Amino acid sequence: MTAILDTATLTWQDVCAYDDLVPDRGACALVEGQQIALFRLSPTDDLFALSNHDPFSGANVISRGIVGSKGDVVKVASPMFKQSFDLRTGVCLDDPAVSLPVHMVRERDGRVEVALT
Repeated sequence: MTAILDTATLTWQDVCAYDDLVPDRGACALVEGQQIALFRLSPTDDLFALSNHDPFSGANVISRGIVGSKGDVVKVASPMFKQSFDLRTGVCLDDPAVSLPVHMVRERDGRVEVALT
């Protein structure tokens, strides 16, 4: 059974203007002391937010990764050792035992907001 998250009870943090996010490129934001990697994908303009911390290298570099796809999975490849992570789930496509925390993200009134979950 999948748990349903009540987004009305989340605390949303304003992080940037929606137009500040360049499609298919990452950006890093500091939310409640955590580095969050933000991505806006073309042509859908879907937003994704996950931890910026690369568990393989220990560096905060995920926002600098290369965005792409593997089959129907949208992913980001770490710029350090090139492991790929599913932008939707945070699961490493090269080692499914490893994953990045994924956070709720939305566009509201031209602003990008993130809620840590």
